[in-house]
Amino acid sequence: MPFLHRFITMKRYSRVFGYLGKYKTSIVWYFVTIFLSILFSIVSIGMLAPFMNLIFKQDAIPDVAKKPDVGVMHWFKEQLGNLINPNEPLHALAMICILIIVSIALKNLFLYLSYRAMGPIKNGIVTRFRVDLYNKILQLPIGFFTEQRKGDLMSRITTDVGEVEGSVVGTLEGWVRDPMTIIINLCVLFYISPLLTGIILLCIPVMGFVIGRISRSLRRQSGRIALRAGETISIIEETLGGLRVIKAFNVERMLREKFYGVSMDWEDARNRVGFRRDLASPMSEMMGVAIFAGILWFGGSLVLSKQLLDGSMFLAYMGLFYNVIDPAKSISTAFSNMQKGAAAIERIEEVLNAPLTVDDNPNGKKIETFSDSIEFMNVGFMYDDAVILKNITLKVAKGKTVALVGSSGAGKSTLADLVPRFHDVTSGEILVDGINIKEYSLHSLRGLISIVTQEPILFNDTIANNIALGMDDANPGAVEHAAKVANAHNFIIQKEEGYATNIGDRGSKLSGGERQRMTIARAVLKNPPILILDEATSSLDTESERLVQDAINNLMHHRTSIVIAHRLSTIRHADEIIVLQKGEIVERGTHDSLIAQEGFYKRLVDMQEVK
Repeated sequence: MPFLHRFITMKRYSRVFGYLGKYKTSIVWYFVTIFLSILFSIVSIGMLAPFMNLIFKQDAIPDVAKKPDVGVMHWFKEQLGNLINPNEPLHALAMICILIIVSIALKNLFLYLSYRAMGPIKNGIVTRFRVDLYNKILQLPIGFFTEQRKGDLMSRITTDVGEVEGSVVGTLEGWVRDPMTIIINLCVLFYISPLLTGIILLCIPVMGFVIGRISRSLRRQSGRIALRAGETISIIEETLGGLRVIKAFNVERMLREKFYGVSMDWEDARNRVGFRRDLASPMSEMMGVAIFAGILWFGGSLVLSKQLLDGSMFLAYMGLFYNVIDPAKSISTAFSNMQKGAAAIERIEEVLNAPLTVDDNPNGKKIETFSDSIEFMNVGFMYDDAVILKNITLKVAKGKTVALVGSSGAGKSTLADLVPRFHDVTSGEILVDGINIKEYSLHSLRGLISIVTQEPILFNDTIANNIALGMDDANPGAVEHAAKVANAHNFIIQKEEGYATNIGDRGSKLSGGERQRMTIARAVLKNPPILILDEATSSLDTESERLVQDAINNLMHHRTSIVIAHRLSTIRHADEIIVLQKGEIVERGTHDSLIAQEGFYKRLVDMQEVK
């Protein structure tokens, strides 16, 4: 059953085979070149027969089993007889040596050309895998990543793709070359001696069974390797991002032991996979040599008894048979590698096949301007089985500011995230200018919105490029104007390279207030009609807070704003304050009217000592 098991396993690689359609011409060229390489390899080994005949003063071209010659072999013998004249032994010997050299040279030439054809195919498949995985990560909704560890996703796009490259795609040419080599050589061997070749064919399933038993556990152990690789990357990522806390709380020893434990488990899994994988090749070679010795004994007895086979042809037969051993060994190794790579492909396809719960609707309506309102109509949202929002009815008129307040976990951020469709509503609908936002193309909808988050999101690039993010046609003057509106221009020009200054990973070369003002400048440059502000001043010192708040006030001028408020003092002048509790609206109104109600909002204000 191991062959059946392997055949079923091949279905897991349908994505790899699907990528081959782009390379049809290269694949045809590969088949042609590898076939010619195998053919000339057989010719070079076949020269053993006339060479031995010549040395032992027999006919130049042996008569195999005295059966009539037909077809290609008959033509080949005729051409060989024209080149090699046994009556001129030195000339015949020279011609045999020349034919061997030429055939070996042609074999290697076509082998090289086959590598040239296969190289771009293998590299292209790996690139497509990596690009498709990255593109899918960009497409997936925000909710997908709440259940995923960042390090594990990084492991899939690096370690797992690398495993596919080494274990599956790296052996892709062997899937074609080695079976072709075995089949063509066996056909020639069968022509020479059907009896000996029949015995070989009976032995091959035994080899397959043994190798299958060795490689059966590789896939399970490879899954363990991938899991530990993801944990390792997660620990490294968390360590680099939290060094201040790690050192402040003296947890270096704990993390060191945790990293050591995961690394040792990873090492153990890699060793176990390596032991089984490395056993496949020597085991197949040992069994091949055992079969070779058996054929040597059986075929030698046929030669000695003068039955069916002469000595020179038997030597050529054995040379061709040995030509089969290395490809058989390579196939067993390739199957072991495929088992090892199966776990990596499954982990990659978990992401590639993840459902896109938010449809980008590229053929939907294009919304160029915002002219009326954003309306939530009986909106509900669930994540898995947890109810996050229920029965939200709310209208945000153009030019108005609506603040969302409530305790942690009340659903404020989720409600704001529904507008740019980071999630899609579970029930109800959201209308922009009277039309369900699902009917708009996602790209045009998000083109109307800018978001300033509590944690500034910046990229390892220049100040100018971070401000102009997504604005390919932004000119330096517009970037500078946006920075001035965001109160960022003064600190930028004090940098050594000004707007060309690289800000480091996540803006690490800037202070918290500088980072936040840059994200506000980015929003100013985009000049959107709709703003979503996730209390951008809550983590800043007093001076930075004043500068950032002034920048936010400039940004909000004449725009429709949804503000997620943590510091209630910043939303006193909102047109409407929505108080959320456990996913429902419990109070709504202006600051003064809510204070007068002496309800939940009043308690929140009192706790923050807002005067």
